[in-house]
Amino acid sequence: MEKFDKLDKKILQLLQNDSTLNTKQIADEVGLSITPTYERIKRMERTGVVEKYVALVNKEKIGKNLVVFCNVSLLVHSKPLLKKFEQAVSKLDEVMECYHTAGTFDYLLKVVSNDMHHYQDFITNKLAATENIGHVQSSFVMTEVKHKTAYKIS
Repeated sequence: MEKFDKLDKKILQLLQNDSTLNTKQIADEVGLSITPTYERIKRMERTGVVEKYVALVNKEKIGKNLVVFCNVSLLVHSKPLLKKFEQAVSKLDEVMECYHTAGTFDYLLKVVSNDMHHYQDFITNKLAATENIGHVQSSFVMTEVKHKTAYKIS
């Protein structure tokens, strides 16, 4: 884990909240001149603390109205079959996140779809076509209560 001083933490919070801020704006906020602020940001990029900059898109405005958390159990748990499943699911555009979990299910997928019809098509023609699927359980999001993308830096 990287060690951050107070200024690094403030820079990271600013970048997480608005990555379009330029170096001068960030420098003004943290009370540094532009050059040391730029060097701190570049160091965090170089060391992988800042992985990339993205635009967060409103999913409803692009027609992605259904969010589903999909639990998946595999039939066989050999390392080659786990990797094969992970590679296959990584190629599915509807899968936004995939976690290998402990417990009743092997994987938790966050799937985003236009509607129930598209989700059914995804399950039937894409996920079920993946080798070694044993059981799938879907939980449909009714209301998104909290959605954060910024980590608290402590």
